[in-house]
Amino acid sequence: MKIEDIQISADSALLVVDMQNDFLPGGSLAVSEGDRIIPQINDLIQKFHENQGKIIFTQDWHPIGHHSFASVYDSKEPGDVIETAGLGPILWPDHCIQGTKGAEINEKLQIDYATAILRKGYRKEIDSYSAFLENDKLTKTGLTGLLNDLNVRRIFVCGLALDYCCFYTAIDAKKEGFEVFFLQKLTKGIDQPENNIQISLDKMEHEGIQIVQ
Repeated sequence: MKIEDIQISADSALLVVDMQNDFLPGGSLAVSEGDRIIPQINDLIQKFHENQGKIIFTQDWHPIGHHSFASVYDSKEPGDVIETAGLGPILWPDHCIQGTKGAEINEKLQIDYATAILRKGYRKEIDSYSAFLENDKLTKTGLTGLLNDLNVRRIFVCGLALDYCCFYTAIDAKKEGFEVFFLQKLTKGIDQPENNIQISLDKMEHEGIQIVQ
């Protein structure tokens, strides 16, 4: 399937994942070329709006001193492995701190048509890659209930970063019983550790997620 072949209806939801300043070029945890997908995402937002689809933005919303930050630990650097429950697999630079410019959804994104904006990762001891389930695999964000109340059955995932928040969001959406489409061309990845992008794509296909080119 190609993006232009997507059929949008009232039971469809577009999840725009973490298109925040800190994840874009110039940010503290920038995804390479992350800004290049903004125009195409905006085009798709417009199409969802015109066809009664739902549009959900997600937003990392970390407190100062979040335990996923390497700066919290002595002798740790971004990229170092951490195996604490609810965190990892690696530590990050400080990013998307509540109330800062870096945490804002980039101003070029068309947020006027948003059905909702979901904030995640605001518990200091737990990270939250997925928009559905935090990294302890127990704490729900409430997104499943919202989508069920909106009668959503089909989910389309785009945003940042391919091999982390987009990947885990798509995987959990499938586990929650939604039909899931992963918009590969409207994501950009970190690829850390090496080959993580391809591993993530392979896992999604194995789980029955449709990769849209």
